[in-house]
Amino acid sequence: MALVETVDFITPVVDDPYAFGAIAAANALSDIYTMGAKPIIALSIVGFPTKSLPIGVLGEIMRGSGDKAAEAGVSIVGGHSVDDNEPKYGLCVTGLVHPQRFITNAGARPGDVLVLTKPLGTGIITTGIDRRLVSQEAVDRVVAVMASLNRGACQAIVSVGVHACTDVTGFGLLGHLRTMARASRVGARVSLSQVPVLPETWDLAEAGIVPEGTHNNHRYLREDVSWDSAISREAQLVLCDAQTSGGLLIAVAPEKEEDLLAAMADEGVTAAVIGRIIEREAGLHVER
Repeated sequence: MALVETVDFITPVVDDPYAFGAIAAANALSDIYTMGAKPIIALSIVGFPTKSLPIGVLGEIMRGSGDKAAEAGVSIVGGHSVDDNEPKYGLCVTGLVHPQRFITNAGARPGDVLVLTKPLGTGIITTGIDRRLVSQEAVDRVVAVMASLNRGACQAIVSVGVHACTDVTGFGLLGHLRTMARASRVGARVSLSQVPVLPETWDLAEAGIVPEGTHNNHRYLREDVSWDSAISREAQLVLCDAQTSGGLLIAVAPEKEEDLLAAMADEGVTAAVIGRIIEREAGLHVER
């Protein structure tokens, strides 16, 4: 077995400190799952404003993280904290993987099917939460998505065998797909109508409730993505939305597509086929 390590921390995306801790832990663990690895231990990384927030808030953040880590079978064995003006929390995670089963984002091949777990829209919706524009029902829904572990999806990709995998986080779906495509020396075609999106996302996007990170992603990708003329700017922003603790984006051989979707279903994971890998010269293209 080989050791893999990763580190990730975030600022609060929801008001509930327990939920924030759980989301931050799930987000950090996701990088291990994309490699097809099993997380085993973690260290906490904490920034906290001790002079402006009750220490009990930090206790709830760490309780949420601890419960999520326990769900993943991970022990948080220590960590480090600093006094900071803004709360920050995350984990440094160590995992195990067989060296010959290690999955990267660089193995996608023309003809591969692109599969996505977890719907998009968390960046736009959490911006709406910050502006008090989102119902409690929608808050509960987006928290459940972000706090959900990618463990089941990891077990599915390991059991079936896939060519490449990445998680969808701050650079958005198309940003992470661009990285996969470049690393693999391929192009990709995505069908907007097949991409799962949290329902509240559309109204917020049309109202201009979009985080700056999502706009930055859209600007950064303007030379790399060919958009169908029927796709609105709001839809383009959704596909570029900066996610927190998003799902896995997977490139799998077409003959294994049904096996992968069945394995995902067995793990209780909802997954969607959103496109295909194509020859590099075609770049990234998004169709209606």
